[in-house]
Amino acid sequence: MAALLSRGPGRAASWPSGVSTGRARRVWLFDLDNTLHDASHSSFGPTNEAMTQYIVDHLDLPHPEAWALRQHYWLHYGATMLGLVRHHGVKASHFLEATHRLPGLESRLRTSAHDRAALRRLPGRKFILTNAPRAYALRVLDALRLSGCFDGLISIEDMTMFGHHRPKPDARMFRSMAARLGVPPHRCTLVEDTLDHQRAAYRVGMRTVWMQRYIPRVRRLSAPPELASEVSVHPCHKPLYVCARIKSIQGLLSM
Repeated sequence: MAALLSRGPGRAASWPSGVSTGRARRVWLFDLDNTLHDASHSSFGPTNEAMTQYIVDHLDLPHPEAWALRQHYWLHYGATMLGLVRHHGVKASHFLEATHRLPGLESRLRTSAHDRAALRRLPGRKFILTNAPRAYALRVLDALRLSGCFDGLISIEDMTMFGHHRPKPDARMFRSMAARLGVPPHRCTLVEDTLDHQRAAYRVGMRTVWMQRYIPRVRRLSAPPELASEVSVHPCHKPLYVCARIKSIQGLLSM
């Protein structure tokens, strides 16, 4: 994995240069969108439309076909970008920059002040682990005054192995990331809204916490079953691969 951005004013730190200290401390891995802020309100809609328009412009497809292809790659690979890179020769950096400009993003962002306070009190090393690009993640963290709560940022640009992107829910990435952080997987806890990512993390030995604060309360009855993970819906109250359910970060303080 590539090195993370270095610490600046209010910025998350880089990868730790050594692993000899703090080895016994718990490592918290926090998703960003719909875990630490309400991305369904602020960014998902504009981002999805920007991705669809990118496919229209660069693959010369009509809008309905571009929408379907975007969704297909998201479901199959865990990230639309991977399908476009693998099958159409799209440059990942160009795609990420073009689809995450999001004018006015900061004015739409919202999170819980109580969650911010709880993050500061939570013991252990804390990292953002997001399939979003680094520039977008930093915009969100800075606007919500969350940057100082974390020891590092692991974005989709950092989730590479042997020259290939391996974002969540790739189990190989989870194992490699734990090794880079200098801890065995069982000392890592993933806090996520997306169940597919939790399932993969649990299989490699990580603890998993299902954040449900920003999950839509009602799933559209017309939504097909394969889209269930998109809104974090599961027929079980708590799937076997979920260690705990929370609706606020404060719930982590008692774990």
